[in-house]
Amino acid sequence: MSENLKRKFWAAALILLFFAGWEVFCIASGMSDLILPRPSQVFATLVQRFPILWPHILQTLATTMLGFGLGVALGVVLGAIIGVSRTAYDTAYPLLIGFSSIPKVAVVPIFVLWFGSGTVPAVLTSLAICFFPIVVNIATGLATTEPEMEDVLKAFGASKLDILWNVGLPRTMPFFFASLKVAVTYAFVGTVLAETVASNRGIGNVMMTASSNFNVPLVFAGLFILAGLGVALYVAFSLIEMRVTGWANRKNDFAAA
Repeated sequence: MSENLKRKFWAAALILLFFAGWEVFCIASGMSDLILPRPSQVFATLVQRFPILWPHILQTLATTMLGFGLGVALGVVLGAIIGVSRTAYDTAYPLLIGFSSIPKVAVVPIFVLWFGSGTVPAVLTSLAICFFPIVVNIATGLATTEPEMEDVLKAFGASKLDILWNVGLPRTMPFFFASLKVAVTYAFVGTVLAETVASNRGIGNVMMTASSNFNVPLVFAGLFILAGLGVALYVAFSLIEMRVTGWANRKNDFAAA
């Protein structure tokens, strides 16, 4: 067995051991289902309620991906502007830091006041919470372009746009995909946060309703669904990252060999 397979095997074994320990702890301590349900109860609830949960899963996933897509587009544009312009950096960066410091639960009522309850506040909250890591990483990637390389390209007649398109943006790809893997998890947080406050659909609404009815296994089932969706998208972006930015990891591969 290769070293990579051994590592994955032990990782899977430890995850299973975690759930087994959780199950044993709940049984041995006589833990009430209202406080901490057993994993077997949570999975049984998932199987039993899955036909009902499926439309809510699709709603949350679609809302998250829409907000995430808009956040990526906004983050790339702002990050590119901030990364290439010192004036834009000095002006926009403090505003972005101030906005990112605001708890997003505080802006959900504002979105509801402007757009009413439903999908739109969830999309906007998802966008608001996920675009900042992308802005920071894109701007950082562009800022790491060596001035010497820019001077050489300018000497050959390259314009600022040519340097940005052919050198700056490709060099930001490792930073960009690193931010995507973080931002997509933030996007789920924003969507569920809005769904618990201002929506009658989605996993967040299901969890809120289940909590008010003291159906704790269903609440945990919602958490498991969100965790599974987040991990799946994280893995998807990691695979895309390996395909797109394999050149950035080539040095590490040679070192490991």
